[in-house]
Amino acid sequence: MIEVGQVILTDDIKDEYFVCDLAKCKGACCVEGDLGAPLSKDELPIMRQIYPEVTPYLSELGRRVIERTGTHILDEEGDFSTPTIGGKECAYAIYDDQGVLKCGIEQAWLDGKISFRKPLSCHLYPLRLKQYDQFVAVNYDRWHICRPACRLGDELKVPLYKFLKEALIRRFGSDWYHELVRQIEGK
Repeated sequence: MIEVGQVILTDDIKDEYFVCDLAKCKGACCVEGDLGAPLSKDELPIMRQIYPEVTPYLSELGRRVIERTGTHILDEEGDFSTPTIGGKECAYAIYDDQGVLKCGIEQAWLDGKISFRKPLSCHLYPLRLKQYDQFVAVNYDRWHICRPACRLGDELKVPLYKFLKEALIRRFGSDWYHELVRQIEGK
């Protein structure tokens, strides 16, 4: 375990290699599973605010689901998440010309339409956060759909903490991230 401030991280963050390989997995994390992407309470008003700018990027089905359910739902586990289309892909997911699922929110961000990149849970994936009273736990969510990412990460020798640098800084800050790197690399 690695402890940085009030964050406890699995050793997997330094020991496991990972680089998303969308050409192989086709964005399976946007369609697999029982629920949509987890959302924090802080993200709920943002989801409502950005929806008008994101709408043109979404599929017709995604728009219909969001118009019916709202920009987020209270899921079966009592947490907030993005709505899904028929219990499968995230309502914000879009298919590109190669059949790869991508994020309509992120596409709007890339095009400069919004300042919110995408839900933090998506940006941090395959890491998952669990808030406790005294600390935040950061765990690696191993899933068969990410085997191509593990293989590519191993081939390129990119550990999780480097692959997710931007997302970790987004959540915990650059000073925190530099301390994480110092602890891992001894620099």
